[in-house]
Amino acid sequence: MRLADLVCDGVDRGVCAVITRGDAMGAEYLANEYIPIFIFILIALGMGAMPLVMTVMVAEQKPDKEKLSAYECGFEAFEDARMHFDVRFYLVAILFVIFDLETAFLFPWAVVLDQIGIFGFIEMMLFLLVLLVGYIYAWNKGALQWE
Repeated sequence: MRLADLVCDGVDRGVCAVITRGDAMGAEYLANEYIPIFIFILIALGMGAMPLVMTVMVAEQKPDKEKLSAYECGFEAFEDARMHFDVRFYLVAILFVIFDLETAFLFPWAVVLDQIGIFGFIEMMLFLLVLLVGYIYAWNKGALQWE
């Protein structure tokens, strides 16, 4: 006896049809639904691997001492690669990302400003005010000074 037969005893036939149909959905249903995703993954892997394979096949492979040597910006490395970097590099990078995202939000806002009206304008001014307060705070803390 199947599970659907047990559930359908004394149950409305509409509910029973849904349960029976759901019971029939198995591996075939999943395969049909996920085939496009698998195809997409295979195409993505192929597009990633194709340049690597083509480089090996087409490019002339003649490694020599100079090609295999490590270099840093065109000249020989003079220190250990595990040296400590100044925190200011990271701070400037984070500040750049934060204030760069401001621009990413301003462009779509400017495009739909006529549709969102005064409410959208006030919301964006509040957003810019928060960013301005953060900028003033960073400036006062000396985060933008490079002594």
